[in-house]
Amino acid sequence: MTGQTTVRTAVRVHGRSAQRRALRAMLDALPAHGGRLLLAGEPGLGRTTLLQWAARSFRAGPVLHLGPGPDANAHLTAGQLLDTLRAAAVAAPVLVCVDDAHRWDAPARTELARAARLLSTADRVGLLLSVASDRAVGPEFARLPVVHLDPLAPARAAALLDDLTDGVAAPAVREQLLAEAEGNPALLVALVRRLSPAELRGHRPLPSPLADAGVLAEAAGGVPTGPSAHARDLLLTVAAAGEASDGSDADADAGLVRDALRRLRPAPGHGPGLGPDPGLGPDPGLGPDPGAEPLPGQLVLAGDRLRFRSPLVRRTVHATAAADRRRAVHRALADALDGGGHRLTALLHRSWSLDGPAPAPASADRLAATAADGAVPASHRLRATAYARAAELTADGARRAERYTAAAEQALLAGRPERARPLLAAARDRAAPDAVRGRAELLRGMTELRDGPVGDAHQSLLLAASLLAADDPAEAAAAALAAADAAWAAGDLPACLATLAPEPPLRAEHPSPGSDGPAAARTAAVVHDHRVGMRALLEGRLDRAGAPLGQVVRRSRTGDRPETLLRSAAAALLLGDVDAARSGGARALAAARQLGSDALVPQALEYLAYAELRAGRHPQARTHAEEGLRTALRAGQRNTAAHHRAVLALAASIEEEPDAVARHVAAALDTARRHGLAQAAALAQWAAARADLGRGRPFDAADRLGLLVLPGLGRGHFAVWRLAVPCFVEAAVLAGRDEDARRVLTDFADWAAFGADPQAAAQLARCHALLAPAEHADALYRHALDRHDEAGGDFERARTALLYGKWLRRRRRPREARGRLGTALAGFERCGAGVWAAQARDELRALGAAPRSPGAGAGTPARLGRLTPQQLRIARQVAEGATNREVALTLGVSTRTVDYHLRKVFAALGVRSRLELARMVGQAERAQEAQAAQDARRAGHQEKTGAQP
Repeated sequence: MTGQTTVRTAVRVHGRSAQRRALRAMLDALPAHGGRLLLAGEPGLGRTTLLQWAARSFRAGPVLHLGPGPDANAHLTAGQLLDTLRAAAVAAPVLVCVDDAHRWDAPARTELARAARLLSTADRVGLLLSVASDRAVGPEFARLPVVHLDPLAPARAAALLDDLTDGVAAPAVREQLLAEAEGNPALLVALVRRLSPAELRGHRPLPSPLADAGVLAEAAGGVPTGPSAHARDLLLTVAAAGEASDGSDADADAGLVRDALRRLRPAPGHGPGLGPDPGLGPDPGLGPDPGAEPLPGQLVLAGDRLRFRSPLVRRTVHATAAADRRRAVHRALADALDGGGHRLTALLHRSWSLDGPAPAPASADRLAATAADGAVPASHRLRATAYARAAELTADGARRAERYTAAAEQALLAGRPERARPLLAAARDRAAPDAVRGRAELLRGMTELRDGPVGDAHQSLLLAASLLAADDPAEAAAAALAAADAAWAAGDLPACLATLAPEPPLRAEHPSPGSDGPAAARTAAVVHDHRVGMRALLEGRLDRAGAPLGQVVRRSRTGDRPETLLRSAAAALLLGDVDAARSGGARALAAARQLGSDALVPQALEYLAYAELRAGRHPQARTHAEEGLRTALRAGQRNTAAHHRAVLALAASIEEEPDAVARHVAAALDTARRHGLAQAAALAQWAAARADLGRGRPFDAADRLGLLVLPGLGRGHFAVWRLAVPCFVEAAVLAGRDEDARRVLTDFADWAAFGADPQAAAQLARCHALLAPAEHADALYRHALDRHDEAGGDFERARTALLYGKWLRRRRRPREARGRLGTALAGFERCGAGVWAAQARDELRALGAAPRSPGAGAGTPARLGRLTPQQLRIARQVAEGATNREVALTLGVSTRTVDYHLRKVFAALGVRSRLELARMVGQAERAQEAQAAQDARRAGHQEKTGAQP
C-alpha cells in the first residue's frame, strides 16, 4: 500500500448534489469523529472526480491517497493499517481516499474492508472508497454505507457538454452527443474528443457510428472480457440481444440466450453459469449448474432475465467484438426467434447479421413494413429501433427520410425525445417530398412544444402545416391546431388568432392508405370544431364558442384514441365542464397507458390536474400533478413538467407549506422563462400570490397579482388572469386599492356570464360584496354563498364565508360572525386548506371562541397564552414582517389600535423589539408543531396497540 499527500487544485463537478451532500456531511464531521463511505457507480460516471472533489474540499487536516503497493505479496493487516491511520490523525483529522478499491487483490481488499469496519468514531479518520458497479461489489464491502452514482440528468449533461465545447457545438450535433452519451460523463468526453472542430460545428457529417468501439472502450476503461470462450460468447449474446430489447433495461430472455448459444456452439460443453449445455439449463430460475463456470460478474440473472450491471459495458462488449463473431451471434438470435411470435425482433437481428454497410433494400422493406403493422406485438421503443435500422439500409433519400421520421415518431411515443431529435436531424433531406418533410417538421414541433422553446415549436408547426397542406389536409389542420397550442402556451394572443384563421368548411376526405377511415374522419372533425370554437372564444364571441367546443366533447365520448380524448378534455376545460374534462382526461390516460404511449401520459395527467383544480379539489389535483411531474421528467418533457409544478404550487398555496410553494414556483418559472411558457409562469405567479394572501400578506399579494391582472402590456396570460381576479380583488381591498379592484370587475363579469368557470358567478358576487357599502354588502355576501351552493366546491365557499364572518365581526354582530367563521373553518379543514383554516381560527379567537387546532394540545404555548386573542393575531402578523399599517388593514382596525395592542404585547412577553417578538413567536409555533407531532405519534401507537388514552 502506498500513500501521497494531495495538492489541492480546483475541481468542477456537474450535478451530483445528493452525493456531494453525503460527502460533505462526512467531511464536516471529521474534526469530531471518524466516518466511512463507499462510492459505487458504473465506469465513467465520475467516481474519481468526486474523490478529488472531496479531497480538495477537506481543509481540517491532511488527505492521503491509498493504493496497492508495488509488492503484491506484501500486505498490511487491518490492525497495522489502523495503527498507521490513527498515528497520522493525532495532530489533525485525516481523510483517506481509496480509488478503484475493487482492483486490489482479494487479501488486500479483505484487510482494507476490515480496517474500515473497525474504525471508531473517536479515531477522526475518514475513509472514502470507490468501486465500480459494473460487477458485483465484493462481499467484503457489503456492510459499508454506500453512495450510488447515477447517470447525469439531461440538464447537467448539457452543462458539461457546453463546458467541454465552449458552447460551439451545433444544435443537432449537441443533441446527438447527449443522446449517445446517455448521461455518462466519460463517454461524453470521449465523444467530444473524437470529433474535429468542423464536425462539432456541424460543417461536416458526423462519423457513423458516433460511439464506436474505441470511444466506448475509452469510456469503459478498457475492453470487458470473460475468463473463457464460453463466457465471452455469453457476454456477447446478452449484449446483442439487448440491442433489440423492448424495455429500458436492455435485458434478455434467458431461454433465448440459451437457444442462441446452442446454435452458436453446437458442440457439447459446459457454459458459464448456464447449466450442462451452452445454455441456461432446463430451468434458468434454479440458478447455475454446480458443474458450470460461474456466471460472468458483469451479468445479473433475475428470474428468467439476464442483464448487464452496466449499460456502458453492454454497449462496449457489443461494439468491440469481432465483426464476424457479432454477426454470427445476431444470426443465432434471429434463428432462435424465428417462428416464436417475435417477428420484428427476429428481423432486426437478421438485419444486423448482414455483411458490410451497403444498402439492403429487401431487408429494409421487410423491417419497415413489419414495424408499421399494428397487428405485430411490439413496443414503441422497438418499432423506433426497427424503423431506424430500416432507414440505415435504405438507399433512396426520400424513403430513408420517411423511415427516420417514422422512427422519431415512435421514439416520441415511447417518451424518448432525446432519441427522436437525432433521428429527425437524420431525416432532414431536401430531396424528400413535402409530405415527408412536413411530417418530420410536425414531429420536431411537437418535440419542442413539450421540451423546448414554444416559439420555435410554433414556427416548426406552421411550416409543417404548409408542407402537408397539399397531400394531407387533415394532418395539416392538426399541425395548425398544434401551432395554436404553442402560441397559447406562449401567451401570444395575436399569433394564436392568426394560426386559427378561418379555414374552408370541413369536407369529407379520402383517408390515407393504411389509416382507419371512420376514426380518421372523426379526428378531422374534432380538430376542425376545436379550431373554430377556440378562435371564437379568443375573439370574445363567447356565444359562438359553446357549440363547436361542445361538439368536440360529444364526439369523443365514443372514441378511444388518446389524442382525440385529450382534445375533448381541453375543450371541456375551455367550456368549464370540469366533469367532462375529468372524464376525458381519465379516458385519455387509460388509452395512453394501454397503448404504451409514454409521451401522452403526462399531458393526460396535466388535464386531469387542471380539472380537479378548477373544481376546487386541491388534494386530487396534487395527486395527479405529482404523478404527472414524475412521468414528464421520465419522458424528457420539461415544459409539461413546468405545468405540473405550477399546479403543485397552486395546491400547496392553500396548505401550510410555504417552502413547497416557493420550491415549485421557482422550478416552474425557471423552465417557463427559458422556454417562453407564459401560461405556466402566470399560474406559478398566481400560486405565489395566493400563498401570500393566505398567510395574511395582502400588500405582497396585491403587488404580485396587479402585474398579472391589471390592464396593460404586462398583463398575464389571457387564459389565466381572469382566474386570478377574485384573489386580486380581495388583496387589493385589504391593501386599500379599491379603485384597482374595480378596474378588473367588468371583464370578470363578462367571463362569469360565459359560464366557463363554475365558481366565477359566486366569486363575482363576493368581489362586489368586498367593494360595496355596508347597506349592500350583507345581501351580496348571502347571494355569493347561495351561488356557491349551486356550484359546489368547499374551498371557494369557505373563503366567502370567512370574508363574510370578518365583515360581520367588524360590525359587532358576533353571533352571526361565529356561525359563518365556524362554517369557513370546517370547509377549510375538509379540503386541507391549512393556512386559510388558521385565519378562520384567529378570527374565532378574536370573538372569544377557542377553536382547537387539529392535533394540537390544550392551547398555545404558555408565554403566548398570556395574550388576548386580538393581541395574539397582531403578534403573529408582526412576527411575519407586517407593518402596523398592514396589520390594521388586514384586521380592519386603526393603526392607533394596533400600536396600543403591540405595546401591551411587548410588555406581556418581555420583549423589546420586533426581532425578539418574531423569534419568540417562531419558537412557540415550533413547540406547538412538535407537540402536535407527538400527539399524532401517541395516537398512532394507541391505534396499533389498542391502548386507551
